[in-house]
Amino acid sequence: MSGINAFGMKAIYKTEMARTLRTVWQSIATPVITTALYFIVFGGAIGSRMPKLGGDVEYGGFIVPGLIMLTLLTQSISNASIGIYFPKFTGTIFEILSAPMSYVETVAAYGGAAATKSVVIGLIILVTSTFFTDVRIVHPVWMVAFLLLTSIAFSLFGFIIGIWAKSFEQLAIIPALIVTPLTFLGGAFYPIDMLREPWRTVSLFNPVVYLVSGFRWSFYGVGDVGVAESLAVTAGFLVACLVLLWWIFKTGWRLKP
Repeated sequence: MSGINAFGMKAIYKTEMARTLRTVWQSIATPVITTALYFIVFGGAIGSRMPKLGGDVEYGGFIVPGLIMLTLLTQSISNASIGIYFPKFTGTIFEILSAPMSYVETVAAYGGAAATKSVVIGLIILVTSTFFTDVRIVHPVWMVAFLLLTSIAFSLFGFIIGIWAKSFEQLAIIPALIVTPLTFLGGAFYPIDMLREPWRTVSLFNPVVYLVSGFRWSFYGVGDVGVAESLAVTAGFLVACLVLLWWIFKTGWRLKP
């Protein structure tokens, strides 16, 4: 009788997490130092000259959701893409494909490990932010929901990039040239209402705007777009990644010679 291969999923999950634990201090120190620098530069130099946003939100607190979201996107993609690319690079991908595991179990193990790392780093940034500014979470359940949905969705996206990439250079192309610029242009550090037309309208075609806005709404009850739209875009991206992964494993694209 067939069932879930919990042992195989646990083995992959533990292997991926062990790879992170080998550099645990670097994994913790980097987001802490980066967060401190953002608050020194943005919160101190710029924030002191900015009016309160959304009625009563200091600029330092305003950038916290955007800073967490920026890290979530980049870390989720990086962790998941490297996790599946190394088996391809070393040739051990064929052992994974021939193992008694379905593609759902394989993706869940790799994606779950990448999402776990991203969520932990995001929480570290949240805790670090409280030392620099006043942070309040109006809708904690929704905050956790957006945190999990975003990390899972972009872990799956990173998994797809890892399958697509044929070199280490290609692993960095999409995060560096597409995801990071879209995040900076997605209202992570400013409300898009500050943009003049037609740039404000153009920014509404940036999917990261909806991710950041929904996440910020969970903190302060304000956002650039409606929370329902934010949730729909996040869930839609997650479903699109699942469909694309189903097609990849069904056809063996970039997995089989």
